Amino acid sequence: MKLLLVSVLLCAVMVLTPAACEYCCKGCKYMSFCTSLHNKSPFNVLNCLVLTDKVDSSGAGDLIPTGISDQVNMSSCCPRGWTRFRRRCFVYIPTAMNWAHAERNCRSMGAHLASVHSSSEYHLIQKLTGPYGYKTTWIGGTNASGKHVWLWTDGSCFSYTHWCPGEPNNGCGNQHCLQINYSGSKCWDDVQCDSHRPSICARKISRHLG
Repeated sequence: MKLLLVSVLLCAVMVLTPAACEYCCKGCKYMSFCTSLHNKSPFNVLNCLVLTDKVDSSGAGDLIPTGISDQVNMSSCCPRGWTRFRRRCFVYIPTAMNWAHAERNCRSMGAHLASVHSSSEYHLIQKLTGPYGYKTTWIGGTNASGKHVWLWTDGSCFSYTHWCPGEPNNGCGNQHCLQINYSGSKCWDDVQCDSHRPSICARKISRHLG
């Protein structure tokens, strides 16, 4: 039942009809980047919809810029241009794109849109946006599983939050994706997923980089 609910709500996030969503998820089983839908994790459905999102991908080859960091890379365990913080590597992507495209771009680098689990981690992420004027920026939060249930695309626990006062408010009933640096307080806000924003990607530290 939960998987069905997530599937239907994710269709709304990605502006797809239920029929289109069903087609996507059936087709997903034949695509190499998808896990089997027999696994009842809601993230399988999220993977399917993000990776088959029907956004305009003209010029998509230009949407994966070299990672830029305002800190010196602290470890050879992170790719060049990424910033290490504890057990993960982070990078700011200045190219503006919609939330689904931003997540797909992160995945092409073995990452996800960033999840946040502490105030110190959030301050690090904010610092990466500093050289670009602290613009509103995508991270990996979505409430695809229900109005008051937020998930991270990497499947980690959504335990830390930094919402602006009165947020998330699901304005107009279609704000399902999480942006940071909103308002003068530089806090979190829910916004329409088809808005175009820069983004922060995060990946686990790898001991064996190619």
